[in-house]
Amino acid sequence: MSVTTVGSPSETRTTSVGSIDLKLEAVVIPVSSLDRAKQFYLGLGWRLDADFSKGNARVLQFTPPGSPCSFQFGTNLTPAAPGSAHNLLVVSDIEAARNELVGRGVQVGEVFHFSEGPAPFGDKVRGPAPDHQSYGSYASFSDPDGNTWLLQEVTARFPGRVDRSQLSFSSARDLASALRRASAAHGEHERRSGKADENWPDWYARYMTAEESGEGLPS
Repeated sequence: MSVTTVGSPSETRTTSVGSIDLKLEAVVIPVSSLDRAKQFYLGLGWRLDADFSKGNARVLQFTPPGSPCSFQFGTNLTPAAPGSAHNLLVVSDIEAARNELVGRGVQVGEVFHFSEGPAPFGDKVRGPAPDHQSYGSYASFSDPDGNTWLLQEVTARFPGRVDRSQLSFSSARDLASALRRASAAHGEHERRSGKADENWPDWYARYMTAEESGEGLPS
């Protein structure tokens, strides 16, 4: 398999896609106080995977709910200044995610979108993207050091973004959200056809698979 990448409007080149899986395991976040960071991220509801010390060194590892990637905080793990990290977290329901964080005592900015589509195009506009367009709605919060976390609502992936053989739902909430979207779309399908669809489980399955993988949705 090959893909075309763009270096400039007048330059394109074809590169080969590697056959060895390279899975992002952990990202290091610079903080000034490990104890303070630990309390903050525990308060978010993130899973504490590790807290171990050896001599003067200490490492913490947290994993957000449903995330295949973890985040590490520790002594001498990175030369980056505390508060300099900017990271993106994907959610299936931007308002529910924000409300949960606010309920945990986190100061989260209002939901917003960009006037000309997904970031970074256009001006910031308060509220979710029209029709909750996938990739279009955002909110953000910071930890005590000022490291920024941007929440982005993603319900349907861009084509080719997800390997169909790796499709899965990381939580009951994500699965429930996908089922609700499939139910709403299926209602429209039945109205268009003018009859009840006895094979609705198959239709739901096709819709949810296509939405997750970025393929064309059934009508």
